[in-house]
Amino acid sequence: MSAHYDLALQEHWKGTLGDLTSPGIPVKVRLMRVSAYAFSQAHQFVSALPAALSTDVVLGAKTADGAGANPGCLDAGDATFLAVPAGAALDCLAAFKDTGSPATSPLLFYIDGFSVIPNGGDITVQWANAAPFIAKL
Repeated sequence: MSAHYDLALQEHWKGTLGDLTSPGIPVKVRLMRVSAYAFSQAHQFVSALPAALSTDVVLGAKTADGAGANPGCLDAGDATFLAVPAGAALDCLAAFKDTGSPATSPLLFYIDGFSVIPNGGDITVQWANAAPFIAKL
């Protein structure tokens, strides 16, 4: 299941999130375990997420036009998480606009349906090369 958080949709429509594709607005992703996080569309801020298992990754080369062919789709460069500690499978992620504080960093969307077992090395999340790319409004 993949879904947007309700507050993110509300703020998109109100225009209060700003241009999330701007290089000056950091959008980050956090790898997690479904067993450690009960997804709820009502969650609003990063403070609702479990602690990061590795450093959150800033999305680079963001675009909202789906390579020109699919307006409304968010795309970005693949996300590489460095030296993820070995452990149980990681099977979901959340994206958020980083304000510098977990209490005010709004959650954007959630993705699950994958599984990777960390072994202490890097993990690269490769986004789809076709619509909806990472996410679609």
